[in-house]
Amino acid sequence: MRKGYVVATWGDPDAEEITNSVTKSFVSTVVGLAVDDGRIRSVHDTVAKYMPPIVRARPNGTAYARDWPGTDKLLTPFDTPHNKRLTWDHLLRQVSDWEGTLWGKPEWADRPAQNAATWTTRPRVEPGSNYEYNDTRVNVLALAALQVWRRPLPEVLRERIMDPIGASNTWRWYGYDNSWIVLDGREVQSVSGGGHWGGGMVLNAWDMARFGLLTQRRGVWGDKRLLRDAWVTQALTPTPAQKTYGYMNWFVNPDRAYLAAAPVEAFVHVGAGNNFIYVDPVNDVVAVIRWMDTTASLNSFVEKVLASLR
Repeated sequence: MRKGYVVATWGDPDAEEITNSVTKSFVSTVVGLAVDDGRIRSVHDTVAKYMPPIVRARPNGTAYARDWPGTDKLLTPFDTPHNKRLTWDHLLRQVSDWEGTLWGKPEWADRPAQNAATWTTRPRVEPGSNYEYNDTRVNVLALAALQVWRRPLPEVLRERIMDPIGASNTWRWYGYDNSWIVLDGREVQSVSGGGHWGGGMVLNAWDMARFGLLTQRRGVWGDKRLLRDAWVTQALTPTPAQKTYGYMNWFVNPDRAYLAAAPVEAFVHVGAGNNFIYVDPVNDVVAVIRWMDTTASLNSFVEKVLASLR
């Protein structure tokens, strides 16, 4: 898309497919809406202040399938000395080092260290000091956001973002078979932040492009503001421990460190399988790339796109 208009397509933009970790940008967006509404007073608040004990709606299993911290029936994901210190900002930037197991998935099981002896014994690092891309911790953030909204996150996203930007009626956002809780007397599924282990968001390229255009326009769609400009600024602020990462999953480009071919103002919503939404406010370009050949690079793609501009 250039200047808000579709100028080129390829493949099948109508295909409804998993978008993997681009889903994380939708997780951070529903958190941003909660901040905009005052449901979260500050991203620097500890998440524990907002979290009641959570009643599970499905059997918990045994051994490492058991969630911790908590009991067979209750989840208390911020009830350890380390986890009690974690803020929304720490989780959004993937610098929390949250410890525990959620939905049967230990935090150490995502991209585990080579030395298995350290998986359950290593000391926690200071929150904010170390970046680690970790899907279990993303799922913890989604569960925390669910407690703040007290409604399924796909409902919030549909009403506040997807319907206003004219998205299709065919996108879906799923959790896991065992990620159900009891919330205000009904069973609600806590969604996942990507396709890792299942779940995640399924949508077409048109819907991804519309979301990219919303972020390029800093939360404004037509004459309506859907996200506060201050939130977009926060999402695009580099993380001290990882300068090319803003809020999940807004990858930023300071000093052209992420994309040498792109302006420093460009950013990308990124998912595995080479799923990208490239957003370039300088050149007024939004491009959706899905399942690009792994021998190619996003930077090469961006070079070709920018060279084609008239």
